[in-house]
Amino acid sequence: MFNDLHALVEFAQAGSIAGAADRLYRTPSAITRQLQRLEAELGAELLDRSTKPPRLNSLGSRVLEQARDLLLRTETLKSLTSSHAEPHGLLRIGLAHPLAERTLIDPILALTEKYPKVRVRLVSELTGELFNRLLSGELDVAGVLLPEGKNAPPPLLTNIIARDRMEIVQGAAGNLDGDWKSLGSAPWVLNPPGCPLRARLLDRMERDGFTPMIAAEVHNMHLQLAFVQSGYGVGLLPARFIARNRSMDTVKVLRPPSFDLRPAVAIVRAGQLGALGKAVELLEHGFRQLLEAADTPKPVTRHRTGVPPNRQKSQSRK
Repeated sequence: MFNDLHALVEFAQAGSIAGAADRLYRTPSAITRQLQRLEAELGAELLDRSTKPPRLNSLGSRVLEQARDLLLRTETLKSLTSSHAEPHGLLRIGLAHPLAERTLIDPILALTEKYPKVRVRLVSELTGELFNRLLSGELDVAGVLLPEGKNAPPPLLTNIIARDRMEIVQGAAGNLDGDWKSLGSAPWVLNPPGCPLRARLLDRMERDGFTPMIAAEVHNMHLQLAFVQSGYGVGLLPARFIARNRSMDTVKVLRPPSFDLRPAVAIVRAGQLGALGKAVELLEHGFRQLLEAADTPKPVTRHRTGVPPNRQKSQSRK
């Protein structure tokens, strides 16, 4: 029926069967058969054949309006699933809490600038919840942190794009030593249960016989940093986040023995995304560049005196 509806639209546009035949590269008799077949399918005459050339009657005009709308929707549907079409429509993105920070706005802005027909919807959740949303079709793609050697559960597709170094930090006025005994007796500000980073940290401490006291459970990294800066507790935050928020003068980095937590940053999706696949590729590229630029040498561990490193150097010259 779609081809016959197309013939009807071209007939109305050209004003004659011969004109429609020229536009569709067919013979006039073939166009006539298509129009007759459409009338038989709908059970009504669409053309007024009392005039020469025939023209649409009032019912045919109403059918024409619906035909144009249906054909347009069909083309939109085809372009949605085509990897060659320009990305358009709603892209639903999920971010694990440790990745949900303001610096990631740049890759998203770059995406919408290149593909202005794409709209984005962002949510921030625990990694497990993001997986559930991907599997249920509520999300198209998600950025998550995964332990080394781990992938998202099948049939989700995992693309690891970078590593994200985590740091243990205390407030600038804190006096904890960087050993597990001191950290085991300190209050902690961490993500709520369900966070794999929290689980890795607690597992490492419990292997040495320490059970840390959780003083606050906070999803938002900016709030976690504020708690740490105030001296409320010790935190576990990405090195990139600390550096970009210019926090090295307000926190001290503590590095206990044999602790080097570098989870994989992965882009996870449920399957092919059609035209939106190009937008996701651009997003992956932007995230990768951002995270690679952030993977600079480790920030200098602060001394207990709180004297900035540049001041220490100047004093040593005296």
